[in-house]
Amino acid sequence: MNVNREWATPITMGAFMLSAVTGVLIFFHLDSGFNKFVHEWLSWVLLAGVVLHVAANFNGFRRHLDSRKGKILLGTFAVLLALSFLPAADRSEPSFLAPVRALAQAPIDTLAAVARVSPEKMRERLLARGLAPASGQDSLNDLIGADPRRQAEELRALLVAE
Repeated sequence: MNVNREWATPITMGAFMLSAVTGVLIFFHLDSGFNKFVHEWLSWVLLAGVVLHVAANFNGFRRHLDSRKGKILLGTFAVLLALSFLPAADRSEPSFLAPVRALAQAPIDTLAAVARVSPEKMRERLLARGLAPASGQDSLNDLIGADPRRQAEELRALLVAE
């Protein structure tokens, strides 16, 4: 396969920059806008760039794989990859999940007080979102379940000032 290095290397470099910056932002919970979307979907460009880069530099790549150091390093990363599939004993969660859970488990009337609206207004907001509480003692958790992502989305929509 004859791949032009003038394309393969800049594609790999640019895609790596994009993936590295968005990955660091996500890691530190500083991502905004389309950072996560870009990181997840445009990382495929990085993968394609790496494949093109390897194809364009195949002889050098093969020399690395033939060396003892190359085999040890690649083997080490293969073992780390395999270990990453093991279940983690302690999965720490982002700090914002505790307040999301607490608000999602609060009665709707309490949620109304947090939003500084009347319980009737909170019920109107819930109904507008397709959620029908039986009473003011129902919680968002009762209505939509324990999925923290969905809870956070609903809380954001319910608590915003009009």
